[in-house]
Amino acid sequence: MLGMTRQYLAGELSVRLEQLQAVTPPDRAVQVARLRDQVETCPPASLAAAVGRALALADGLCWDSLSRGDAALFERQCTVLADLRQFGFCSGLLTEDPSPGGATGGGCRQPM
Repeated sequence: MLGMTRQYLAGELSVRLEQLQAVTPPDRAVQVARLRDQVETCPPASLAAAVGRALALADGLCWDSLSRGDAALFERQCTVLADLRQFGFCSGLLTEDPSPGGATGGGCRQPM
């Protein structure tokens, strides 16, 4: 049963990375695609680290959009980032936010 759960979590993370890729400028999309491929092919034990990398990548994309003044893209990226963060906490893959300046918490599971 645990293997099936890990595969389910990998699938859910892959879906969120697909959503992130959809709001990523073409020059950075290869980074998201590479991470998504890793999530789909690497051992399930690496999912927590992959969520951390996804959060850091999404955070960087948000900052890039903000620095370029692209408010619409920033808003879409922030929506995906928030969903990634919530997924990480609710799935138990994260207990604290590894993204730069990230807050602990997340709505489902509070670190102790």
